[in-house]
Amino acid sequence: MTRSVTYLLSSIVSFSVISQIAKKIRIFPLMVLIFSAVPVWLVAETVAPQIVQAYTARVDLTIDRLPDENYETILRRAEATARAAAQRSFDQDILVTDTSIIVSVQNDGAIAPVLSLEVSRQQWRTRPDAQRWATYFKTARSLLMFDKNGPTQAAAIAIPTAPPALANPVPASEPQK
Repeated sequence: MTRSVTYLLSSIVSFSVISQIAKKIRIFPLMVLIFSAVPVWLVAETVAPQIVQAYTARVDLTIDRLPDENYETILRRAEATARAAAQRSFDQDILVTDTSIIVSVQNDGAIAPVLSLEVSRQQWRTRPDAQRWATYFKTARSLLMFDKNGPTQAAAIAIPTAPPALANPVPASEPQK
């Protein structure tokens, strides 16, 4: 089966017509075409609203261990520090949609991350609790050398405890009535 198609002469454009159009296009200098794009770009930038670019605030904090401070106390301080840093990041910049905070602890020259807090602005607005959004690093306790007995813990174990004091001590010089 063959199909026969007839074309109208008006639908076929001859090459002579195309060459005439090409000559007219060459009349316009290339510089006019290039410089007409710049004003169009400027008008589009001034009229159209700018795209808001939200981003994640990243904060790395380090706290030092205080003398006679145990690991649980350091964790509470790290949580309080992370909570304050998250609130500060959201308060300082309205474009921040997420915050990522890593709190590290330094103990006798050893430093290790203790917790990581990653929370979005919406999550923080509904529940601003650092314990809820924090991820705790399990190996931090051993990396910071809290597991081994230090000199303060060994001294506390070796010292015998004194007997409890009396509730109402009576001085030896005064007679009892």
